[in-house]
Amino acid sequence: MPALRVRPEDIKPGDVISVNTNEVMLPVTVRDAGGRLVSDLSRNDFKVFEDGQDQPLSDLALRQVPVDVVLMVDASSSVAHYLDDFRRAVDGFATRLAPEDRISLIKFDDRVELVQDWTQSRFQLHRALSRIAPGMFTRFNDALLLAAKQQFASNKSRRAIIVLSDGIDSGRGATTFEMAVQTLLQAQAAVYVVSNTAIQRATKKAELDSMSRGSESEIRFNQLKVKDLEEGLRILDASEERLSQLTIATGGRLYKPTSFDSLDSTYAEVADELRHQYALYYTPGNKTRDGSFRRVRVEMTTPSYSATTRVGYFAPPK
Repeated sequence: MPALRVRPEDIKPGDVISVNTNEVMLPVTVRDAGGRLVSDLSRNDFKVFEDGQDQPLSDLALRQVPVDVVLMVDASSSVAHYLDDFRRAVDGFATRLAPEDRISLIKFDDRVELVQDWTQSRFQLHRALSRIAPGMFTRFNDALLLAAKQQFASNKSRRAIIVLSDGIDSGRGATTFEMAVQTLLQAQAAVYVVSNTAIQRATKKAELDSMSRGSESEIRFNQLKVKDLEEGLRILDASEERLSQLTIATGGRLYKPTSFDSLDSTYAEVADELRHQYALYYTPGNKTRDGSFRRVRVEMTTPSYSATTRVGYFAPPK
């Protein structure tokens, strides 16, 4: 894997996209002053700057292009109880995508399995969801790497991964968290995580509160369990921090529902953003192929509109 050619302090998380052609594509989400998505713009509504230099947009600069979405589900013991909620939410999510959008399905636990390769058939997706069975451990990092390398190896579409997991890797795979993030950056895939960490945290805290109200003898008896719960809370905090880094670095978003009853609305929110996201294209004035980092800024000609995108990309290597 090629090393990044910029210093970490030069790039904030979420800054990176890689390109292998002369044309740069920026996924851009535009919202009005009230936070509502704006979907009726032309290329004249945008201005793009690369390393501070205004970039002329091409005739095909603005396209609402199809999106390829990898749906990933953690089928390990920590999430297995919520698989029915996941199936229901994904069925609803699929109905909100455009007919030309594609979906694939990956489940991970003791192993990583591509349950459904790319399809535009909602029926095929529904059948694939019924084949998900629970496992034990969590190969979270391996699953991210597989999605980035195998599912996004070709094609020029917008790319997104939506994963349901607590993000706690069992350490039984060959991939580190850092390797997974860098591969996702190279694949230009935005990662949206629906994490059950808040649900698990509430459960553990309730157990701790209950134990703290016991008698002295009960508290002494439960001392080891208390330590286990406290360590579990520490692990959840660390996992949330990593998931935040992952979603920021790839330009996605971290969701932490307090109940899996809200899964439907969470997945619907992601689908709406993807449907209203623009793909903005331009050919850089800087033609040098040196693998360097190019900082990009998108501005709107309408002051009340705000554009959200990653702020840079790696130029093609020599």
